[in-house]
Amino acid sequence: MRITIASHGKKHPFTVEVARSPEEQAQGLMFRSALEPDRGMIFPFDNARQASFWMKNTLIPLDMIFIRADGSIANIAVNTVPLSLQPVYSDGDVAAVLEIAGGRSVELGVEAGDKVDYKR
Repeated sequence: MRITIASHGKKHPFTVEVARSPEEQAQGLMFRSALEPDRGMIFPFDNARQASFWMKNTLIPLDMIFIRADGSIANIAVNTVPLSLQPVYSDGDVAAVLEIAGGRSVELGVEAGDKVDYKR
């Protein structure tokens, strides 16, 4: 799936895998040794909710972008710690979470309030 993050008048395209099923969402990006800068994984939810993720068995740092139902970014957890069991939470209810390579959101200047365009 192709998605775009719009930030400060620029559009940043990504090719992402979609984790739809509970099994795919539980697996996420675990056990991967690398993630290309223009790749990622999106976790869409049937209903907006408070989200929490952890990094168990995830070998690389990730940026977790928490997306509201209107496509705006609620918050971003930058460079999450590989293998950590510490939960990472959304700021309020979100409709999806996008995981991209650690530090990539900072490189692109992406921040809370920016928009993510994706099809559910």
